[in-house]
Amino acid sequence: MSEAHTFHPTVLREYDIRGIVGSTLTAADARAVGRAFGTVVARSGGKTVCVGYDGRLSSPELEAAMVEGLVACGLHVLRIGLGPTPMLYFATRDREAAAGIMITGSHNPPDYNGIKMMLGKGPVYGQQILDLGIIAAKADYVSGEGSSEQVDVKDAYVDRMMRDYDGTRDLTIAWDAGNGASGEILRRLTAKLPGKHILLFDEIDGNFPNHHPDPTVEKNLVDLKKAVAENGCDIGIGFDGDGDRIGAIDHLGRVVWGDQLVAIYAADVLKNHPGATIIADVKASQTLFDEIAKLGGNPLMWKTGHSLLKAKMAETGSPLAGEMSGHIFFADKWYGFDDALYCAVRLIGLVSKLNQPLSELRDRLPPVVNTPETRFQVSEERKFQVVQEVKARLKAEGADVNDIDGVRVKTADGWWLLRASNTQDVLVARAESGTPEGLERLKGMVVAQLEASGLQAPSFEDGGSAH
Repeated sequence: MSEAHTFHPTVLREYDIRGIVGSTLTAADARAVGRAFGTVVARSGGKTVCVGYDGRLSSPELEAAMVEGLVACGLHVLRIGLGPTPMLYFATRDREAAAGIMITGSHNPPDYNGIKMMLGKGPVYGQQILDLGIIAAKADYVSGEGSSEQVDVKDAYVDRMMRDYDGTRDLTIAWDAGNGASGEILRRLTAKLPGKHILLFDEIDGNFPNHHPDPTVEKNLVDLKKAVAENGCDIGIGFDGDGDRIGAIDHLGRVVWGDQLVAIYAADVLKNHPGATIIADVKASQTLFDEIAKLGGNPLMWKTGHSLLKAKMAETGSPLAGEMSGHIFFADKWYGFDDALYCAVRLIGLVSKLNQPLSELRDRLPPVVNTPETRFQVSEERKFQVVQEVKARLKAEGADVNDIDGVRVKTADGWWLLRASNTQDVLVARAESGTPEGLERLKGMVVAQLEASGLQAPSFEDGGSAH
């Protein structure tokens, strides 16, 4: 149990640990993470760690190996079993554990899996994850005789969410769990929520037989849109594979994107926290930041990445933050972590008590035309260099540049973004304008900058007026 261990070079990522099961990620890796992370916890004075796992076929084996590693460090492990990632976050806070570990592949294909961690109340990311590789490579572990026990937090988790439900009229809701880890909790939650509930794909199945569990990709929402139309639903709600990202559909069958949801939530949250800082990532629409300011809040644009937004929320005391990708974080009444089930409870309550359809809340924001995220491959060594080259040229030209995460350039036509992904060997580009003609000009600016750095420009696809 104490031998040195080396991880595949692609596994230790910016926000989590992730790989292809049996190839780049194995039970031996999970055991080594347990030993290395357990060592960090023990050296910081921690005694107890919560561990959970998602519905992937490989998750039980990885969870068992992880527990072995933690117990070998002398820690007491609370095994909360199968469920969504936010249930693990909740258990860690509710049981006042020193740390939490989730075995999950999130929204990746079925042959992937991974590990998300929290230490104290905060996320583990960046250098903290790389440090685990160093500890394992040196076998610099603490040792002890630990223990583990099974604990059931499902009812406590559902009851805590229900405490914040404030709806005043019954709604009809369609839900799509995507055969992900949220299924059982969703059944328990909808049994307590008022109104009528239509559940799709709530059987947990790591093969994801119906569609890929990523509600931010519109083709994965076809079944949900159909259920909304056929049942006359007020709202449709979808989850990703581990339940920390939300997707929503209004009664007209239109997607309500992550940044639009943050704008809707912000109007409610700012009533209780006037002037508060509301955070969104650099990929979010300018209409969101403008709306937060209009509502009397302090809009803050921050780096993309759920761990980075959580850390910034804690630093600024922000009651609400969100990403385009559907990670939305409530510190207003909740714990500041990304929880799609809780976000759903808040959304249903909001629509119910305002006595307005979700479509009206969505349409308060001015319409814009945009591109989806466009990704194209660039080597790990080159991707950051290209962004630096683009930034230098733009600043020399006197452009209006926000360089908090890549370059986000504001012009009379709108804005465009170019950033290096922290998790893949790709550059990500996006553009948004008030007019189709303006969008074409913005796309042309992105193409020109990429070509100036010797790269073939990506093929943009218009996002239409969906945003």
